Amino acid sequence: MQRSIFKRYMGITMVIVFLSFTLLGGVMMVFFSQYWRQEKKELLSQNANSISGIACRYLNEKSPGKYELQADTLQDFIASFSTSIDADIFITDLDGRLLLGNFANSKSAPLQTVPAFFVDAAAQGLFEGRGDMGGLYSDSYYIIGVPMLAQEGGPCVGTVFAATSPASMSAMQMEAFKIFLLAAVAALAVSFCVVGAFAFRLAQPLRQMSAAARSLGAGDFSVRVPVRSADEVGQLADSFNHMADSLSNSEGMRRSFIANVSHELKTPMTTIAGFIDGILDGTIPASEQGKYLGIVSDEVKRLSRLVKSMLDLSRIDSGDMKIHPATFDITHTLVATLLTFEQSIDEKSIEIVGLEEATPMPVYGDQDLLHQVVYNLVENAVKFTNQGGSIRVMAVDSVDRTTVLIENTGPGIAPEDLPMVFDRFYKGDKSRSRDKNGMGLGLYLVRTILQLHGGNIQVTSVQGQFCRFEFYLPRPPAAPRLKEAAPKPKEGQPRLKPPRKSARPQGAEKPNPPEGPAEDPPRRAAWRRKAKGPQGPAPAEDPAPADDNPEKGRNLDDE
Repeated sequence: MQRSIFKRYMGITMVIVFLSFTLLGGVMMVFFSQYWRQEKKELLSQNANSISGIACRYLNEKSPGKYELQADTLQDFIASFSTSIDADIFITDLDGRLLLGNFANSKSAPLQTVPAFFVDAAAQGLFEGRGDMGGLYSDSYYIIGVPMLAQEGGPCVGTVFAATSPASMSAMQMEAFKIFLLAAVAALAVSFCVVGAFAFRLAQPLRQMSAAARSLGAGDFSVRVPVRSADEVGQLADSFNHMADSLSNSEGMRRSFIANVSHELKTPMTTIAGFIDGILDGTIPASEQGKYLGIVSDEVKRLSRLVKSMLDLSRIDSGDMKIHPATFDITHTLVATLLTFEQSIDEKSIEIVGLEEATPMPVYGDQDLLHQVVYNLVENAVKFTNQGGSIRVMAVDSVDRTTVLIENTGPGIAPEDLPMVFDRFYKGDKSRSRDKNGMGLGLYLVRTILQLHGGNIQVTSVQGQFCRFEFYLPRPPAAPRLKEAAPKPKEGQPRLKPPRKSARPQGAEKPNPPEGPAEDPPRRAAWRRKAKGPQGPAPAEDPAPADDNPEKGRNLDDE
């Protein structure tokens, strides 16, 4: 059975507390025993010395070296001392014979002789030990022995012993242990409550996050974890909520994407099936078949663009999208893309600004992918420019990058939508009335393609005035070149001047001579935009319009 964090934390903490109290109790008992022993030693030694000092006054010298103790007079002193310190006190001569004693502590019968070992040790100065004193006591007693002198500084004529039972120490230790045990139990109870409350508060957010994670796994993206602290657990809960918000947004965009894709697939397929059935069954006359086949062709290209966008998205997610860089003119790509939307530009009377100042601008990158970037941004600008508005295009070269700007007048983008316009599946206009081809992938693919090239894109917009997309591409680092020394001319051979270096960057397309509008793409684009009526064919170097090449086409729906 899996143990929860609460149980493990409680168990470990209580074991640590219990071991701490056990160690504390053991150390306390040891120190208490040593303290009691030292106190008893001092008490017994002090009283034995007092008896020894008093006894020397009641010694009568019968003959030289022979003394007699007046036991009757001294008996009362020994009895009072024995009772006051709860110990046995007795006096012996140097042969171990008992002269006088009181056995109030042990209540045993007076012994006749004391073993010579104890007497000799006490006569030499001090005896301290534990034992039964040669069978006098039934268990081990704590014993102190001191010498009894005939007079101060005189010879030793006997010994004084004081003995007490360790039962009193055990009783005191037991009382102290009971007090300690009660205090330990109370402290353990308080520790259990405090640690339990803390562990519960610590584990509760984890339980809530676990339950919320299960809800997220079951598809409920509305659940959130309350953040009650600013510590690591609170930060984890806050991060979990951010993750839930991200998953909720992704799920909402995914559902919107599925709905949009279903609509995008259903509408053209229905149109294609209806017109083809009408041609097959003769409902559409032969004179009108070309017109409706053109509509069918447009719908097929629309489906192709949808599938291509999905494939690009899959390649981006799997990391399989690769670039094949080469040097090409980004200005030429801008002009060719504007020519693709010439009809829409003329229908909305849109003014193109900036082409009259455009010059060839070589960049290093994948021409097909960057054409998609320009195509999507131009299509987006044309789609949302107001009637009679303007579109400004500009390509600027700097030391380390080439910057392209595409700006259009119109409704612009709402401030709350600006941070999300480059997210996948995001559509600023939730209805399909203005953008029936959008899936929310265009700007996401644009940003991804630019990041694959080492560049990036940013958007600026003021509602009701303009919307500006500006992206840059880094310039590749130029390899250093060594200056070669010119060969010395032979005698009699004329010196040749070095050829003049061309101002055109290496790899850039050679500009056409400025003879007529057909050789100047920016001027020709301006001229074709202003002209009314049918236009001539596109220049040979211009790529085919996006309607004829689904690989180039992209639909944006984020503005």
